[in-house]
Amino acid sequence: MTAAVEALEAPTTSDPHRRRGVSAMKTLQFVLLLLFAVVVLTPLYVVLVTSFKGGADVGSATAWNLPTVFSTDGWASAISRLAPALGRSLVLALSAAVLSSILGSLNGYVFAKWKFPGADVVFTAFLFGMFIPYQAVMIPLQKMLLELQTHGFSWIDGIPKLILVHTIYGIPICTLIFRNYYATAVPNEILEAARVDGAGMLRTYVSIVLPVSIPGFVVTLIWQFTSAWNDFLFALFLTSPRNGPVTYALQELAGGQNPDYPAIMAGVLVASLPTLLVYILLGRYFISGLMSGSVK
Repeated sequence: MTAAVEALEAPTTSDPHRRRGVSAMKTLQFVLLLLFAVVVLTPLYVVLVTSFKGGADVGSATAWNLPTVFSTDGWASAISRLAPALGRSLVLALSAAVLSSILGSLNGYVFAKWKFPGADVVFTAFLFGMFIPYQAVMIPLQKMLLELQTHGFSWIDGIPKLILVHTIYGIPICTLIFRNYYATAVPNEILEAARVDGAGMLRTYVSIVLPVSIPGFVVTLIWQFTSAWNDFLFALFLTSPRNGPVTYALQELAGGQNPDYPAIMAGVLVASLPTLLVYILLGRYFISGLMSGSVK
């Protein structure tokens, strides 16, 4: 019997045509991946090289050439001009991510485990907020916030205004993520046992649901942090260069009649570094959170 099996398997494992086909497929995959990597990394190379060039290199050399003399003047100029805005963006991104994640967790818990009349309609209305483009709500949103400022809410300006907007705009996606996560990760039997023991909705959430919510929080925190940090449209409409985030300050850095290209490129890298670090350091947790059922 063993000899017969080996005889059947021998042509498939030692067939030279099959080996050549597998080798050709692997070579094609490698070439395609290398091509994609070159396409993606080429702009980053240009940005990085230009950030270390002096004025003479920028004016006379092409963007592909290495600088004849490495200069950090562009980095010094970019950091000094973007430093205040970087601090404001950090406050914005962290606050909006934490607030929208907490509210999304509470909403997801209710929609997943505490059914009430009309729950599906309300949940659909929440999801509808995910598909409303920023441009469609920008003008009425700006008018509403100005009305709030003139009626005793003068503190809603600059970064607090953006925190409010990003928190509200992030609730739908956070609600969806947590609702689907809780539906698969939290057994109903545990919640029933908590109810029998006299635990109410809030006590059950704090004692049972919240401790197992780390994968969902990792996903929503990274998602919302990146969204708030990279936003430019809300910042353009609702803030000014004086009190806006780093994306607005970067636009101001790139303006003018005689742009300082090394400083602009260095500013792009400085503004992109926080989100890159988040994904480099926490990317595996983000993927594991997704695979835990949070977007199932």
